[in-house]
Amino acid sequence: MSASEDAAEETVEANGALVPEVGDEEQDQDRLPGAYKLWLVGILVSLVGNEVFYFALGWAASEYGGSIAALALSAITLPRVLLLLVGGAVSDRVSARRVLITGDAVMLIFSVALATVAYSLGAPPLLLVATGVAVGVVDAFYLPASGSMPRRLVAEAQLPRALSLRQVGGQVINMGGGPLAGVLVGLAGFAGAAFVNAVTFAFTLVVLTAVRPRHDVSPAPKRDGLLKEASSGVKVAFSHPVLRPGLWLTGAAAGFLLPVLTLLVPLLVREEDWGAGIAGLVLGAQGVGMVAVTLLVVKRGPLGRPGLMAAGALILAGAGVLALGLSPTATVAVAAGVVIGIGNGTFSAHIAPLVLASSPDSHLSRIQAVLVLVQSLALLLMNNVLGALVDLQGATVVVVACAVMLVGAGLTGLASDPLRNDRTGLDRR
Repeated sequence: MSASEDAAEETVEANGALVPEVGDEEQDQDRLPGAYKLWLVGILVSLVGNEVFYFALGWAASEYGGSIAALALSAITLPRVLLLLVGGAVSDRVSARRVLITGDAVMLIFSVALATVAYSLGAPPLLLVATGVAVGVVDAFYLPASGSMPRRLVAEAQLPRALSLRQVGGQVINMGGGPLAGVLVGLAGFAGAAFVNAVTFAFTLVVLTAVRPRHDVSPAPKRDGLLKEASSGVKVAFSHPVLRPGLWLTGAAAGFLLPVLTLLVPLLVREEDWGAGIAGLVLGAQGVGMVAVTLLVVKRGPLGRPGLMAAGALILAGAGVLALGLSPTATVAVAAGVVIGIGNGTFSAHIAPLVLASSPDSHLSRIQAVLVLVQSLALLLMNNVLGALVDLQGATVVVVACAVMLVGAGLTGLASDPLRNDRTGLDRR
């Protein structure tokens, strides 16, 4: 039985009072629980610390050249990818909240120790690489647990609004995190960034100890070995009639949409000789379009059937990418950025709650691990493939090819009856 069905069948509140009238009940359903808002504050504060710390790590590593900088950042990605499935299995076994508390406590201790060492020794390459490995290992356990928490804190019908609110907060922090990180690192260096990160982990740790999941599920039974349980997440994800096409769409977005923003926009702008300012405007316009959609979902809830909206959104994003690749002027390119942002925001606001709400209770964190793994592998692969293709064919051709792939992925999603007709998260009364 889903969390929303549980809520619908309750006749008495926890304090013994009768359930309100229908109008009041609808109002309560629109209001996100205080526990979720508190958890979200903790997560966003932690994200600020991460933005500062990752900038500081890359900046410190860049002093030693491109190879060391790439090695330090790869030291985060590699253990994260290798251990994600195991991390999801552990979270389903012992509860996501315990994993998060343990992860924050470990990173608090590690960050304080790192700040102390860096203050005394500076930031030698070996320390930077070791730091990347430690962060990647903790992330492998932390990310699946964190991804499953909204399902444990809010009712199923509230997931689109809850996840959109988190996305808006993340977008705001991403936009302001870079300048803030630059100032802090300039003032206090790598050691100061590690200390700021420790403070944010301490705050998040306090928040997590105060938060109690309202819709938590029992830990998965320990029937098999940890590795077999980890592989079970992959099997369940890709055998589920809704999760399977949803994950493929997510992989398509990670492989053909995200690289457009991070890799291809700068290359296209250079090819067109428009200047760095135009690249910033295109990315800013994409951010505006994305935030506008997610704010709309925060206010109104899902805009339609989630699978249908997600697939259609990829087609819209593909149209925006095509317009970007064929833009005759910088003004058209900026307008195309808005269309891409609307498509990207609509996709993210509907696919994330669809995957989370469709996940079996026994596999919440493991499905989140598979989701992160699909995104990471697709992005890692396609960044390198698309970069090489730009050197061979030019940025315009590659951007247009990405647009075609996005439209094709969206049409494929629309052809899936289970995905297109799924009404997860919509009002069923």
